[in-house]
Amino acid sequence: MRQHQTFYILGFLTEGFSMRFLLGGVVVVLILLVVGIGLALLGFFPTNANSTPPRFEQQIATAAFDASMERRAPRVNNPIPPTDENLIDGLKIYTMNCALCHGGLDRQPSLVGKSLYPPSPSLILHPLDDPEWHVFYAIRTGVRYTGMPAWDKTLSESDTWKVTAFLTRVEKLPPAVQDFWQKSAGVAAPAESHEHHDHADHK
Repeated sequence: MRQHQTFYILGFLTEGFSMRFLLGGVVVVLILLVVGIGLALLGFFPTNANSTPPRFEQQIATAAFDASMERRAPRVNNPIPPTDENLIDGLKIYTMNCALCHGGLDRQPSLVGKSLYPPSPSLILHPLDDPEWHVFYAIRTGVRYTGMPAWDKTLSESDTWKVTAFLTRVEKLPPAVQDFWQKSAGVAAPAESHEHHDHADHK
């Protein structure tokens, strides 16, 4: 009987300690949240965009973006075949809508893109290495807290798939598309290399 009572008391104390520990953790999180909001409202957090994001901020943003994409982006195949005509259309769409921030066909970095916080990735100098469904979803829905808008109200799904096909084949374009690039920009299309950027570099 005494042994049973001892186990009961120990279990009660352990359960009570666990509950107090959990409650204490919740209180600490709430306090930190309130303090963080207070500091933000009092102007202690910088809002300027002409600075480099700290590494921890980039890591948190990257992890959050990756998790959101994995959870939300539909894994669908590109319904637009990567023909010469469609890839050239994608190149034109990119030039008209994306090059200002992500760099033009002249393979020079964008000053506007470098001025954003965080800087936008240079998709010509450092082509993407993501599946098409990933790129399509990022273009259609945009990326919060960056300069990347949602294009679902501006570009049709067909045009979005075309520019997606182009962006995922920048270094693997067929000869006819490379010739069009050369004639349009006066420079050759980039050759395939091992240096790629993924969606994380948006942030």
